[in-house]
Amino acid sequence: MTEQKRYIPTPDGFLMVLRQGGDACPLGTLMVDEDIPSAMLSGFGFAGQITFGFVDFEAREYKPKSYENLEVSNLTGSLAWKDGKPLPHLHATAGSASVEAVGGHLLALEVGRGSMELHVMILRDRLERTTDASIGANILQLEPAG
Repeated sequence: MTEQKRYIPTPDGFLMVLRQGGDACPLGTLMVDEDIPSAMLSGFGFAGQITFGFVDFEAREYKPKSYENLEVSNLTGSLAWKDGKPLPHLHATAGSASVEAVGGHLLALEVGRGSMELHVMILRDRLERTTDASIGANILQLEPAG
C-alpha cells in the first residue's frame, strides 16, 4: 500500500490532511521541506490525544493538561523561526461529546478517529521570534529577518 499524500499546494500555501494516529503538528518539517519563510495556520478535526498548556509567566513554563477524544473546532497559529529552527505557535479550542469546550496553547496533538485538516497560508517575509527577557516569552517580530 502506498503512503497517502499529506499535503498539496494551494494558491496561497498548502492544504494538509492528517490521518488517525498521526502527529497533527508536523509543521516544522513542512517549513523546512518547502522552504516556508513564515505562515499563518488554521484547521479543525479530531483529536485522539491533545495537550493544552496555560502559561505561568512567573514560573516561565506551561501548565499542561491532556484530554482524549475531542473534536477540534478551531486550531490557529503562526509559523516562524527562532535561532534558525522552525517554531510553530499554535492555539486550539476543542469540544467533548457533552459539547463542553477546552482550549489554550497547543502543546501536542495526535489525530483521532477521522482526520485533521490544516490550511497553511504562506507569508512573504521570513519572520523570527525572539525571547522577551522581561516576560520569558517568544515574541513574533514583524521586521523581516535578514
